[in-house]
Amino acid sequence: MAENQEMSNKLDERFQHSAPRRDLMEKGAILQRDGSYAIAPHIPGGVITDPELLIRIANVAKKYNCPALKVTSSQRIAIVGLKEEDIDAAWQDLGIAPGAAIGLCVRSVKFCPGTTFCKRGQQDSVGLGSEIDNRYHGMTLPSKFKISVSGCPNKCMDSMVIDFGVVGMPKGFTIYVGGNGGLDPRFGQKLIESQTNQQVLALLDRTIDVYKKEARTNERLGRFIDRIGFDRFREKVLEETLVH
Repeated sequence: MAENQEMSNKLDERFQHSAPRRDLMEKGAILQRDGSYAIAPHIPGGVITDPELLIRIANVAKKYNCPALKVTSSQRIAIVGLKEEDIDAAWQDLGIAPGAAIGLCVRSVKFCPGTTFCKRGQQDSVGLGSEIDNRYHGMTLPSKFKISVSGCPNKCMDSMVIDFGVVGMPKGFTIYVGGNGGLDPRFGQKLIESQTNQQVLALLDRTIDVYKKEARTNERLGRFIDRIGFDRFREKVLEETLVH
């Protein structure tokens, strides 16, 4: 399915996260061990082309006496140690949207340098990853959902252990679905090979559409696939695309 009208509306009231006791989801603030909060500005792919952004982040941390900045596994820079009363002002000073670090939604969309920067890149992971981030980051889903785009077979974006992993190969992208880490890790299964950027987007549209309609609340994509069977899932995803 190349286009899905629902995709423009990222919030879905059917899937609501039961937040930990004091995470402030509406503020993008995560409770820390000492009772302070961390916020993580959204930096797609961890790519910063304007050094002023780094200066602004550092200035906010300094202004509000934050003890640490943490480069996260989701390619963000978390500002750690904010007081609750300073959160709104810190976001205003930053002038950046929060990263979707908590909740039942599309969390990180990670992508490597690919052919834009890396000598090993075989596909444009930055271009595709940026487009995916624009479309999906923060979209409400039955459970947390992570996406990554690796520009070469080294899979440095953990594409085998992520819900929707895309890997650049000489003849296009290979897609893996259903991977996850955590207490019960699961390797993703190969969905299809040799896909163009547009085909990857169409398959992601269809994957999310099937997942939203049929998965249970808090059921990760991999567990949903295990429940209905990979062959059935693959058929559902491919049946309305042009990528057989």
